[in-house]
Amino acid sequence: MKKFYAVVMVSLPVFLAKAQVSVNNELKSLITQSFTYFPKVIEAENMVKTSEEKLALTKINKLPEVTGNASYAYIQPKITIPFPGGPGGSLVDFQFAPVHAMNAGVNASYTLFDFGRIEAAVQKSKDDIQFAKHNADNARVQLANQVTQIYYNIVYLKKAIDIQDSVILFLTDNLKLVAAKLKDGDALKIDVLNIQTQINEEQNRKVDLQNLLDRQKILLEYTTGIKQQKGLNFDFEVNLTDADAALATAKANNIEFQLIKDKIKQAESDVTIAKTADKPFVGLQANTGYKNGYVPDVTEMRFNYQAGIGLSIPIYNGGKAKQQTKLAETFVKQNQLAAETLNSNYKRDIEQTLTDIQSNMERIRYTQKQIDDAKYAQQLAATRFKNGVSTNLELTNAATTTQKIQLMELKYQFQLCLSKVDLAKLMGYTYW
Repeated sequence: MKKFYAVVMVSLPVFLAKAQVSVNNELKSLITQSFTYFPKVIEAENMVKTSEEKLALTKINKLPEVTGNASYAYIQPKITIPFPGGPGGSLVDFQFAPVHAMNAGVNASYTLFDFGRIEAAVQKSKDDIQFAKHNADNARVQLANQVTQIYYNIVYLKKAIDIQDSVILFLTDNLKLVAAKLKDGDALKIDVLNIQTQINEEQNRKVDLQNLLDRQKILLEYTTGIKQQKGLNFDFEVNLTDADAALATAKANNIEFQLIKDKIKQAESDVTIAKTADKPFVGLQANTGYKNGYVPDVTEMRFNYQAGIGLSIPIYNGGKAKQQTKLAETFVKQNQLAAETLNSNYKRDIEQTLTDIQSNMERIRYTQKQIDDAKYAQQLAATRFKNGVSTNLELTNAATTTQKIQLMELKYQFQLCLSKVDLAKLMGYTYW
């Protein structure tokens, strides 16, 4: 692996501090269009708004709460006690509660001290907003990568179809030549049939490629709302580097590293909230209004008010608060371990992608010489066939060999392009 790094550093461009990716304007436009078209991104953006609303709701808990209430109750039997005081010392009934009990008033409550409960909840809501924003960014990154891959899939298939067309044209011209020789008695009917069969096979391959191209265009429309693209080249370029520098860039730029940091912060906020469960609670309460039931005239509606302060102290809950805190701390540890796993996975993926880039560059270099040799062999076979010193089979074999090598080179160019796209995604480059 160290040897590979040395090769990369010598043969590839030196990495710059800033992310540098060269990409055509059409692809940038398609990606930007997808951000406002694709439902998944819109859904993620709406989650940011939802999280902001939750924060606003949490902050409202700091404010006083005022409620109005009114009640009526019919009470039977009548609550009375006989007292002396009637004529001649007789007993009379003294009423202590009304038969028709009525109450109308306003209640107010305010949290004076909650020992960090609301503040911890507010911080958790802020962490949720940050996570939602980064999650929306991640949705855009994933969509941009998907659109980019679709875009260059279309480029690849267009080029592959062009190669098929060139082979079909060559075979069609060859068919005309053989047909002319057949009339002159210099060729056999089987030669014409063989070429026609090969043309049909190449036509079928073209149909398959066209089908794949149409499917990719459908995917392009699905993600962007646009079905056509004009690109014809693998023009995606990214500055390359060794694996360690690429990983450092990924940690600084890649949104997945931000997301795992957000998850750790969310878990730490849950720990803080769990630790407030066994804290005291101090609140103010007040109410005022009109009601009856006051002696001596219990039927009279009278103005009343009261105010006070309350203290609530958790004494015993079976260790529930401690267990909740312990569970929350476990989630913090779990996310920290996930961060280490993410780091390891990215290091592996970056190394593999750099290896793929290097390998495809070498393959392309080797196939270019093969293509030159194959084209020369094809021209030589065509000349020999016209002069009657070789068979049609030799000519068609030469053409097939050229086609295969051209398709192989195209495949390597396509793979190189996608590897560069993967590297840009891994390193967190927002090239759109």
